[in-house]
Amino acid sequence: MSGEENAPLIESRADLIEVMAAGGKPKSEWRIGTEHEKHVYRKAPIRPVPYEGDDGIHALLDGIEARTGWHPFFDRGNPIGLRNLGAVGGISLEPGGQFELSGAPQLTIHDAALELDSHLEDCRTIGGPLNIHFLGLGVTPVWRVADIPAMPKSRYGIMTPYMNKVGTLGTSMMYRSCTVQSNLDFSDEADMVKKLRVSVALQPIVTALFANSPFVDGKPSSYLSFRSHIWLNTDRARTGMLPFAFEDGFGFERYADYALDVPMYFVIRKGEYINVAGESFRDFLTGKLPQLPGTKPTLKDWENHLSTLFPEVRLKQFLEQRGADMGDRGHVLALSALWAGLLYDSESLDAAWDIVSDWTNEERETLRNDVPRAAIHTPFRNGTVGDIARLVVDLADDGLRRRKNLRTGEDETIYLAPLKETLDLGKTQAERWIDRYNGAWGCDLSHIYDEAEI
Repeated sequence: MSGEENAPLIESRADLIEVMAAGGKPKSEWRIGTEHEKHVYRKAPIRPVPYEGDDGIHALLDGIEARTGWHPFFDRGNPIGLRNLGAVGGISLEPGGQFELSGAPQLTIHDAALELDSHLEDCRTIGGPLNIHFLGLGVTPVWRVADIPAMPKSRYGIMTPYMNKVGTLGTSMMYRSCTVQSNLDFSDEADMVKKLRVSVALQPIVTALFANSPFVDGKPSSYLSFRSHIWLNTDRARTGMLPFAFEDGFGFERYADYALDVPMYFVIRKGEYINVAGESFRDFLTGKLPQLPGTKPTLKDWENHLSTLFPEVRLKQFLEQRGADMGDRGHVLALSALWAGLLYDSESLDAAWDIVSDWTNEERETLRNDVPRAAIHTPFRNGTVGDIARLVVDLADDGLRRRKNLRTGEDETIYLAPLKETLDLGKTQAERWIDRYNGAWGCDLSHIYDEAEI
């Protein structure tokens, strides 16, 4: 039997809440988890990488398994990822072969840097002889969705047709976008609420700072973060800025109510994915799923469902920050540094809340809608998003300095350098790519595969 079937049945609303509330832990146990996705591609000529073959993504997984000793997991006999059984974390495949590291919880950003460097060395050592390379961009710059080989994961076979029913760019999200995410802890419900509100409000500011996807279909898209634009056109039932999080009384229970109203994708039974796309988890609670009449959900089913929600900040047993385009090594580490500096230092968290506390729902939504195109140049009140971004980076810098985590004499503020460079230049990485495209590259996008290789 699968883990879903072995898990305890949901007996009450309290069980739904406890799945999230169980994440609360004392500050001494707070950690930082970094997840990042990389596009895979071949050189000479530049082209996508299939799953199959002696030099495909299957072979890449096999090679990294042999190098690391991590354990594969399977979908209908196909390896689709690796688990590090010695620590939480592992490697998984996104729908278009994007290669994702879900990092283990780390005490400091220095530790996250060591983990990232080890993973990238694994990827290059195994991938190089296979002519598999990795690209640090928010959206693959040339290929259409139809050009990208699909990975053999059952859940994606369910999600792909459903995406075409609920949005216009959902399959672009699945097959040709990449993000970097940071996962952070909370102590209790009140701490979660404050951190989530600050995180949601500031997510468009972070999207602006990390804008790194200006090209699509082989040309400039008119967006600096086309990846972020994609999410506005994916599935409004499960994405967005969580306006209810700013209402009085918000907490775990209100988030559970939101999650219950998000349509389901699948249920796993006997290791098989059962397509229940569009069905209600509320019906599942009463045994009324048409595909599984009489079957009631377990706690693992609820955890799976929570993982299919895609708001700007996702609540599970930690807070997942979801607003940033994938970038180079420096930007991967900068994201976790930024959020740790803001959320893990009480002075910086209070100051961040002071910045955003009087923003209205309309202002937050306008920021979310406008930032994909203009990034740090987006107008806001009497200034720009860049003005807010500078305040936010300064607060993170202060928070990291107070954490006093030193390695070779340097604290964690060193990891904010890419964001400070963006603000000092007044240009996002996306704009710097556009300058290269219009200048040295002579409008030939093939150059980005060398310069954005990670």
